[in-house]
Amino acid sequence: MKGIDVILEKLGIADVNHGVTTGQASWESGGALLESFSPVDGRRIGAVRQAAHADYGRVVETASLAFKTWRSIPAPKRGEIVRQMGVKLREYKQELGTLVSYETGKSLQEGLGEVQEMIDICDFATGLSRQLYGLTMHSERPQHRMYEQWHPLGVVGIISAFNFPVAVWSWNSMIAWVCGNVCVWKPSEKTPLTAIACQHIIQDVLKDNHVPEGVSCIVSGGRDVGEWLAQDPRVALVSATGSIPMGRSVGEAVARRLGKSLLELGGNNAIIVTPTADLKVAIPAIVFGAVGTAGQRCTSTRRLIVHDSIFEEVKSRLAKAYGQLKIGNPLDPGIHVGPLIDQQAVRQYQNAAEQIKQAGGSFVVAPGIPEGDPYTSGCYVTPCIAEVENHWAIVQHETFAPILYLIRYHDAEEAIALQNDVPQGLSSAIFTNDLRDAEQFLSFGGSDCGIANVNIGTSGAEIGGAFGGEKETGGGRESGSDAWKAYMRRQTNTINYGTALPLAQGIKFEIE
Repeated sequence: MKGIDVILEKLGIADVNHGVTTGQASWESGGALLESFSPVDGRRIGAVRQAAHADYGRVVETASLAFKTWRSIPAPKRGEIVRQMGVKLREYKQELGTLVSYETGKSLQEGLGEVQEMIDICDFATGLSRQLYGLTMHSERPQHRMYEQWHPLGVVGIISAFNFPVAVWSWNSMIAWVCGNVCVWKPSEKTPLTAIACQHIIQDVLKDNHVPEGVSCIVSGGRDVGEWLAQDPRVALVSATGSIPMGRSVGEAVARRLGKSLLELGGNNAIIVTPTADLKVAIPAIVFGAVGTAGQRCTSTRRLIVHDSIFEEVKSRLAKAYGQLKIGNPLDPGIHVGPLIDQQAVRQYQNAAEQIKQAGGSFVVAPGIPEGDPYTSGCYVTPCIAEVENHWAIVQHETFAPILYLIRYHDAEEAIALQNDVPQGLSSAIFTNDLRDAEQFLSFGGSDCGIANVNIGTSGAEIGGAFGGEKETGGGRESGSDAWKAYMRRQTNTINYGTALPLAQGIKFEIE
């Protein structure tokens, strides 16, 4: 694509052939070549070398050594370094956002928004570096003081997914760094170049601040690299974002060695539309949630649960809105929907559409594969809407594609039951102007998801709140609020400043 070569040159990845780096040092590993093809036009963007096991061992050893120095730097000083990373990301926002869009196929606005999310988390982490608070407790023993403090864990492994190739890494890394940890990143094998670009952007900051090599590391490769991280006792925490089967495999391996894991897995997110909903607000939110990033967000709207009394009106409005969608090159600002990540994703979309038909579903907006220019990469699909039943197997399963399921409900209790009746529990929303409906949805008997919204969609989250879900979504929390605690270990301290040794619970133990 015209101009992409200039962007690659500016980001320092025009001729990259390495996929292993420890911040200041990079090398060509002995692994196979991992090529990156844009789903936008099928062009080969570039390639990196996958890590061999020896390369991985060298990275973790370097990171472990760096941790000993990095953890001794005061947290506000670490925060200052992260602040400088945010400044550097601002300088490269346009170029990195364009590369994110081109390598993943998401719209340019979403690519730029993803880089902005990185900038925002840098700002958040900088402030957090002065707020890693513990508690002080009153002791039952005289002349004793109790308090708790938080210490860094060590090496944090980060496994990221293709759909947010840089933002989710930054959620983890920036917070982990201000907490005093070092990071080893395994980016998605579908988007390796954005990861190398991020490392190139921040490595000057690391060098300028004389940060030891190994604080920020990348190990490129496939499933085997993730398995090495999950099984390695030197990696204190593995934060993994991706599919439920992947997360289950990582969680089991980490648990087997009694390590820590933070899992952000699949979603099957629903919006409930009540009779009092403002459809002028609801329809755009539904459409963006369903087709944004071509339905490849973990928070994408998969299910729309609509009251009987407005079902036909909502269906009609959605069909009209979908008729306005423009599918094509996501770097074009007039385009709403770009491609899926690859042709395998297209086949999964087609398979889901066939299962819907076999189950007895009817399409409000039919699925399809657009042909001709600019769809020559074979990665483009048509967003579709199907009337279904919530209990069908295909509806219970998350398909990473722009397929929206339309489901009827009769009363509020049934709507919430339908919303909750899937294995996943990430994001949820209700559109209503009825206070009772809203409060019931948010109550302990309402949505069972980690995210529950009123009069906004399921997709899109600010970095200030903790992000994550329940059930098969994994239960982890990243980004804001007190999610930082996942990257640290809690220690309780008791200090005796008296001359006697009273025991807790009034226990007597006397010796001469």
